[in-house]
Amino acid sequence: MIRMTWAQPEDLIAHELVASAAEGKEVADVRERWLAAGGSADAPASGASPEPATPQQRELARRLVAELDARPVSAVLASAEPDDLDELEGVWRQQTAVGAVASPPGTGKLDAPDRVHGAWLGRAAGCLLGKPVEKVGRAGIRAILESTGGWPLSGYFTACGLDPEIAARHPWNRKSATTSLRENIAGMPEDDDLNFPLIALRLLETVGDGFTTDDVARAWLDGLPGGRVFTAERVVYRNLLDGVEPAEAGRVGNPFREWIGAQIRTDVYGWAYPGDPVAAARLAWRDARLSHTRSGLYGALFVAAACSTALVADDIDAVIDAGLSVVPAGSRYAEAIRFGRELGAGPLDAEAAVDEIVARYGGLHWVHALNNSCLAAFALARGAGDYATTITTAVAGGWDTDSVGATVGSIAGALTGAAALPAEWVGPLANRLATSIPGLDGVGFDELAARTLAVSAAISAGRSQ
Repeated sequence: MIRMTWAQPEDLIAHELVASAAEGKEVADVRERWLAAGGSADAPASGASPEPATPQQRELARRLVAELDARPVSAVLASAEPDDLDELEGVWRQQTAVGAVASPPGTGKLDAPDRVHGAWLGRAAGCLLGKPVEKVGRAGIRAILESTGGWPLSGYFTACGLDPEIAARHPWNRKSATTSLRENIAGMPEDDDLNFPLIALRLLETVGDGFTTDDVARAWLDGLPGGRVFTAERVVYRNLLDGVEPAEAGRVGNPFREWIGAQIRTDVYGWAYPGDPVAAARLAWRDARLSHTRSGLYGALFVAAACSTALVADDIDAVIDAGLSVVPAGSRYAEAIRFGRELGAGPLDAEAAVDEIVARYGGLHWVHALNNSCLAAFALARGAGDYATTITTAVAGGWDTDSVGATVGSIAGALTGAAALPAEWVGPLANRLATSIPGLDGVGFDELAARTLAVSAAISAGRSQ
């Protein structure tokens, strides 16, 4: 029996009850009907409950999810957190006018090839660090590291010397541990946190920066196996195959619409538009709207703008400012970024600071955008551009460790540049990326950087004509 994660109706309804309640929808009556039918309202953290529902329960779950989809979001939330591009453009103009920096000044001695190469390498190494402990949790991460003599975190994880009792209590991510522990790393293994940037790069190469959301959908279907997408992306993939138009695919039966998936997809749009965070955010919006709304969408905008600025800025404050400039200031997402940033710049040690983040956001699923983005902002601010401090702080905090590690690694890697990245982090990558995307398996990060620079140059040339 296959229990497909992030797809079974009886699991989606449990997650949808949580998502709808967060949007201010009335959910009590739906919950009661589902419980009365013998269903569970406990959303499975791993994506699938252990036992299948009855055919009758599955049909009811489908109807209930559709009913919640049709209910309106609270007027207060809709006003504070717009999804429409025209409304967001107005927000961007207003926030830029009151002090956000559109093109932060750099040193005037920036090496674009080195910075873009550093961003690719930094993203990969940060992701690789977090891969074996994805879903392990913060307490488990510390227990593993203390058992192996690696606390505080300062290098790739290892199973050497790990107490069997600790290993049994906090098992590695089973799909990643065979390729992402210190003793078995042989290049960068496949990960959706790298697959999606590859899709974005190819999209810019083949369609250009005028691509549409329909083009993003086609790129997924042409280049990504269904088993390599998760949470919101898996729901959307199925919806597309079922004939739902891309503009609506993320709004049909998708309780993961405010999770982290879209923000792992948009680094390349920032690299394509160095120093132009608003232009990068526009591209990110076209991509992210396929699968996400509000916090999930804003994460994509924030990352694109931050990555754009990381290629030209001198410090992390300019990067975070640029990210915030494209996110509505009154949104929950902006609040999460500001909170993480304040903690990062504050006097608390890392453990006490993450305790504060957990106290505020610990009730959210480990793949949600808000908790993970708050942690990312904390790691960026605390690292202050230092690559090792940034990625280890992010991964030690738990939750979606490979995704957060990848995002902060990308930004810190761009600020640092490839030539200055520590060899102990980038050496094991062996300039080789594994992927199931056709034609790209084994591609080198130097080639990816060169192709990204070529795309950026083509965009710049087109704009100057």
